Amino acid sequence: MLMEFYCPPCETAMCEECTSAEHAEHATVPLKDVLEQHKASLQEQLDAVKNRLPEIDSALEVLSDILQQLSNQKSSIEEVIHTTFEELQKTLNVRKSVLLMELEVNYGLKQKVLQAQLDSLLQGQEGIRSSCSFTEQALNHGSEAEVLLVKKQMSERLDELASQELPLRPEENSQLDFLVETDGLRKSIHNLGVIITTNAVAAETVATGEGLRHCIVGQPTSVTITTKDRDGGLCRTGNALLIADLSASDGTVVGEGEVTDHKNGTYEFVYTVPCEGRFTLSLKLYDQHIRGSPFSIRARKLTDISLTADGGKKRLKSPGSSHVKQLAIKRPASMYSTGKRKENPIEDDLMFRIGTKGRNKGEFTNLQGVAASSIGKVLIADSNNQCVQIFSNDGLFKSRFGVRGRSPGQLQRPTGVAVHPNGDIIIADYDNKWVSIFSCDGKFKTKIGSGKLMGPKGVAVDRNGHIIVVDNKSCCVFIFQPNGKLVSKFGNRGNSDKQFAGPHFAAVNQNNEIIVTDFHNHSVKVFSPEGEFLLKFGSNGEGNGQFNAPTGVAVDANGNIIVADWGNSRIQVFDSSGSFLSYINTSADPLYGPQGLALTSDGHIVVADSGNHCFKVYRYLQ
Repeated sequence: MLMEFYCPPCETAMCEECTSAEHAEHATVPLKDVLEQHKASLQEQLDAVKNRLPEIDSALEVLSDILQQLSNQKSSIEEVIHTTFEELQKTLNVRKSVLLMELEVNYGLKQKVLQAQLDSLLQGQEGIRSSCSFTEQALNHGSEAEVLLVKKQMSERLDELASQELPLRPEENSQLDFLVETDGLRKSIHNLGVIITTNAVAAETVATGEGLRHCIVGQPTSVTITTKDRDGGLCRTGNALLIADLSASDGTVVGEGEVTDHKNGTYEFVYTVPCEGRFTLSLKLYDQHIRGSPFSIRARKLTDISLTADGGKKRLKSPGSSHVKQLAIKRPASMYSTGKRKENPIEDDLMFRIGTKGRNKGEFTNLQGVAASSIGKVLIADSNNQCVQIFSNDGLFKSRFGVRGRSPGQLQRPTGVAVHPNGDIIIADYDNKWVSIFSCDGKFKTKIGSGKLMGPKGVAVDRNGHIIVVDNKSCCVFIFQPNGKLVSKFGNRGNSDKQFAGPHFAAVNQNNEIIVTDFHNHSVKVFSPEGEFLLKFGSNGEGNGQFNAPTGVAVDANGNIIVADWGNSRIQVFDSSGSFLSYINTSADPLYGPQGLALTSDGHIVVADSGNHCFKVYRYLQ
């Protein structure tokens, strides 16, 4: 039958007979009218799908190029590895030949001297034996005439042999040693070369910072780039190929900019623009725009912006170190505005932060020392509020204690805090020049060090229950018994290994060794329990393992040392020998002059962010 009609409700073609049968109640239309409509719809869908082909072709071309580049890189690196190790093998063989030659020469010289001496002695020995034998034969068996004849012949010879000088003392020695220090070489070989790569992809990589929207003409402006892999996970290593271009509206490249690789998966781009106007910032990772790139930036002159006290520059000054002023730039206003716990919206190691500037519970003014108890408490020395505040590990306010004053039991300028194994709270009071001891519920018990301390900054407790006090002003470390009796002290002002220049905080490791941050010497020093110098690490700078005035310090269960780098506003991690391991990722909500830090009982890092008047808790994988 000829299909000439179409039933829209049933979406089917049909003959004329069916229109009056099973489809009698349906509105039917001529098939040819519907056909054109369906063809047009189908063509539209076909065009939409076909329009994806150029997009796929482009993606295929990009991926093919990346695969080809990857293959070329692999071949190139293979060639370099083969060449490198072949050259090393040649060098080793040459050195081997030189050493064998030196051995042969030295052996020959010594052997020649000793052999000549041996020959001389053997010759002398043979002369004496033959003369003695001849004389003894005549004496024992010769006639009178023969004895007289021998006397005449041998007397002079025997006198000569008796006084003959022979080389009886060794004229050479047997020493031939081979000194080879292979440990360092083996370690170098073990670590020789490294395959550098990262899983960072542009589509997931993000940039943060005020510098993505606006900047001030002639002033350096910063942008932080956080690289991520295809699943959105943070990349923890550096060396990604990141290119930043800043251009004017006409496309010309302007200003100056520099990308800094922090080697932890984050990068900083600092740029300066020369004039007002609109600019475009292009951030490309492996030649692909990162998320949100390109960015539109408005540049204005400083005079166009009304500066407030919080928007300008500010100097951070360390207690007890007024002779050295450290300049620091105030960070942009934080997204956090209350004292309640706030979860971190940008992925890094920050778990949460607590506090704002103020004098109420959960607010701080220049917080300094930090301690963590074994029962899940975090203690903060709130310096300018003359009190100690106590929180739970998850940031809930518990209590605070302290009354301003200069009498025993009162606090004038608390800077360091520690928890004794018996539960007592130990507080270094910089202005009162003593250390106060309170019970776990904040009741005053006693004070120690009065008359001996000049400006105590940090306190710690060793494995014997002794109280370690870092005296910032006298550049000395005191060790007290809890009853106040002085056990020992070490250190004085200076730049040598055993001296300090404004030491800040201390920590004690599993071996009872004392680790001290030496603020103005930009180093960390480790001493035996008796105060003997063991090692130091760090120098002034911004690189890995360098410091710009270290402050807080803590030690984990593996002996790794965690250090707050005050002037560089960061936290670094070292192994027990002082070798740099890593940074704590603080890029999402930057630190501003970190002071004391500690490890909480649940394995996180808590740090006093003094410039931002809060404390922050970071993830820490031991």
